[in-house]
Amino acid sequence: MIIIGIDPGASGGVAVYDEDAHDLFTHKCPDNTKAMTAIINSAKARSWIDDQQLMCAIEKVHAFPTDARSSAFKFGCNFGKWLGILGAYDIPTLEVTPQVWMKPLQPLPKVKTERKNQLKQIAINLFPENKITLSTSDAA
Repeated sequence: MIIIGIDPGASGGVAVYDEDAHDLFTHKCPDNTKAMTAIINSAKARSWIDDQQLMCAIEKVHAFPTDARSSAFKFGCNFGKWLGILGAYDIPTLEVTPQVWMKPLQPLPKVKTERKNQLKQIAINLFPENKITLSTSDAA
């Protein structure tokens, strides 16, 4: 199976994991639809060539009341673009809230920067041969 993990925020990332080959490919979240589509197209092609199932888990997050209107709108657009691309490629998609995917990793720090750094370290431990960044760690 090939699994795509997406952290849809502007500072997020994408991870494509091939279970059979134990390969992980990570990308910082692209800033345009064409590049987003290229990542999904590549994963779809790889699953077809290797005759593997393909699925995606995308973080289902929302804007916060403290977010500026323009950033909240951009975030929503980015999330919608990902869903549109995944739908167009007919990729089964699971929308997962941060609370759900982080639950098995508890306890995590409450302070965001500390939590993000710990999540990055967890991803590095899971995939030591890959370059994991703060942008790609949640997706991985």
